[in-house]
Amino acid sequence: MRLQFLGASRQVTGSRYLLDAGGKKILVDCGMFQEREHLDRNWEPSPVPPRQLDAVVLTHAHLDHCGLLPRLVHEGFRGRVYATGASADLVELVLRDSAQIQEEDAAFKQKRHRREGRRGKHPEIPLYTTRDVERALPHLEETSYEKPLALGDRVLLTFHDAGHILGSAHVEFQIANGDGPRRILFSGDVGQWGKPIVRDPTLFAEADYVVMESTYGDRDHDAREDVETQLGRIVRETIAGGGNLVVPTFAIERAQEMTYHLSRLLETGQIPRVPVFLDSPMAADATAIFERHRECYDEEARQLIDSGRQPLRFPGLKMCRSVEDSKTINYLREPAIIMAPSGMCNAGRIKHHLVHNITREQCTVLFTGYQVRGTLGRQILDGNPQVRIHGRFWPVRARIAELHGLSGHADRSALLRWLGSFRASPRRLFLTHGELQASQALADHIQEAMGWEVAIPEYQEVAELG
Repeated sequence: MRLQFLGASRQVTGSRYLLDAGGKKILVDCGMFQEREHLDRNWEPSPVPPRQLDAVVLTHAHLDHCGLLPRLVHEGFRGRVYATGASADLVELVLRDSAQIQEEDAAFKQKRHRREGRRGKHPEIPLYTTRDVERALPHLEETSYEKPLALGDRVLLTFHDAGHILGSAHVEFQIANGDGPRRILFSGDVGQWGKPIVRDPTLFAEADYVVMESTYGDRDHDAREDVETQLGRIVRETIAGGGNLVVPTFAIERAQEMTYHLSRLLETGQIPRVPVFLDSPMAADATAIFERHRECYDEEARQLIDSGRQPLRFPGLKMCRSVEDSKTINYLREPAIIMAPSGMCNAGRIKHHLVHNITREQCTVLFTGYQVRGTLGRQILDGNPQVRIHGRFWPVRARIAELHGLSGHADRSALLRWLGSFRASPRRLFLTHGELQASQALADHIQEAMGWEVAIPEYQEVAELG
């Protein structure tokens, strides 16, 4: 048995692992790289010949976990792609949206580069097209939580709820090995306990090998105030100053959580009633998928629905689908709350809203999740005095705020809680999906406090599993 780390190695995106065990070659996740210094990897041929792969298993539907599937199929993959039912629906949405954005961005770059008389670093074509997505989608096969699935005679696959986003999963493999069975566990992205809508992460008593994310391995989320207290104060201050609250958000999970919290704040009169825009066809479609997969909800969300309330919709919320609807937001004369993807500001409609608001002192740009190094969101959050958007530099005069506690990722204490459920230490723990500083801090603590053997793999490193 062997495991090769083909992404999310000493970095936060590009989740991709090759498990060679039980006579099968299985790719766990097939994610897109989003750090600026690693974008070239998206254009490289698959490190493992796609026709040699027996299956792909997805932990969840975020782009950095599923975004390279169309390229994999285009290059020759012919197997099945296994995911939970909710994830399969969201993956279709994510990939269609990704292809459309890439096609639009490629056309925009071609036009701008012709005007400027230059060529960009990367090919001025889409990474993949809508047609590539259409060819990839038939490979998806839905499965359920806690329902073992045989991949051949020696590999048993089981999905467990990860509490990160709707449909997210910890992926467990039981391998029939020559000297005894082996259990290999991939955490995917571990969620937080007590988050709205989705259930808490699943805990485990044992595993021989564990691959765990470490995005927040060096720190805890700020818990000085709960999410709604923070959000209510930021909304009130911004609206009172006559500005717009601009929220770069992820169309899946974060947009729905923000809608959930705004609904509660409005219902209790803690914030004024102003126009609220969710400017994203994808987020609107994701909300419909959330409402369709109520089997994934936690008890609190189920009770709200049973009482006749709709936690993901409220009076005054407008979901913008067309470009024309999006453009009209810029001509409002009254303050508003504007939520738009992408969450890291590296593509999509949020860039246009930043252009119209980031230079205005009375406005607030509110970040609600982790900002990967090198992204536009990270540059703004780090306090850059000016940022480049659509080929121009814009001075940052708006107030920059961060909403703590809303992250979909477990923080350091929650990751240790997840590991603390194991009755005995695994043979080896691999920390991935984190910048090196975060992974190393967590590894040092685990080794000192728990005595476990911990590795932080490098890109394309191979680990032999006994």
